Amino acid sequence: MKYILMMSSTKAGVAGYHTWSQSDRDTHMQTLGAIVKDLVGTGEFVATQPLADPKGAKVVRGEKNGLPVTDGVFPEAKEFLLGYWIVDVAAPERAYAIAGRISAAPGPGGVPTNMPIEVRQFVESGTSPN
Repeated sequence: MKYILMMSSTKAGVAGYHTWSQSDRDTHMQTLGAIVKDLVGTGEFVATQPLADPKGAKVVRGEKNGLPVTDGVFPEAKEFLLGYWIVDVAAPERAYAIAGRISAAPGPGGVPTNMPIEVRQFVESGTSPN
């Protein structure tokens, strides 16, 4: 079963990350890299990709005069997607366990960030999305 594990944060959370020491940021990213390495080793890794800072994010809703209609730099969203991991696991509990490891990656002073990680299963071909 394939799952997407999505890390989101608020505008304040993104700004807070930029105040972390370089050592804390390095440790955080090394931990996330180690998780990916483990997933590659178990054959559960499909993909991951961090996203650029949301300061350039746009929400597009339809078209007007043949052009996309966009909403600001920071649209009215409370949270922004920061990055994702796609995993292929045998059971939902394994996806939750991986999300827990990602969420517990260290922040300033080594304290776990406990960032919320949304876990969503991909719809398998030939099945209903509900």
